[in-house]
Amino acid sequence: MYEIGEKIIYGENGVCTVEKIAPLEMSGATKGKLYYYLTPLVGSGTYFAPVDGGAFMRPVISRSEAEALIDAMPGIPPAICNDSRFNHVDAFYRELFKQHSNEALVSVIKGLRCRMAERKTRSSRAEATMKRAKDILHGELSVALDMEFAQVEGYIEERIGEI
Repeated sequence: MYEIGEKIIYGENGVCTVEKIAPLEMSGATKGKLYYYLTPLVGSGTYFAPVDGGAFMRPVISRSEAEALIDAMPGIPPAICNDSRFNHVDAFYRELFKQHSNEALVSVIKGLRCRMAERKTRSSRAEATMKRAKDILHGELSVALDMEFAQVEGYIEERIGEI
């Protein structure tokens, strides 16, 4: 069980802070069932996740794991989908997000950069998917490295160049 104030990775939503652990304060909610009240680092709102539910949750990586990940980024291959059908491309990247892995997020970012460079055009879907991957990855790195979210990309570029 996570503690109030702890930062965790929640599903495909990225870093969230556990604000409260309590039953839902909504009509129709099961009495006595405990939920995590989670506030996302990037974005707004509150997520409610049952404490005993099956949603993916894990602690944020450590500083040393974050540094090792950044050092490993140049060797992580891009995730390239050679299919041109939008629904197949979306499904391809959705599956990578479901891995809940920082390496998969790096692959997504690298793959989409390659895809957009090849096509010499900006796709709003590709840009949205890349932003989502960066938000999740940079959110976790900002917490692990104890730096502002906006500083993460510059820090990575300073250490290894562009992902």
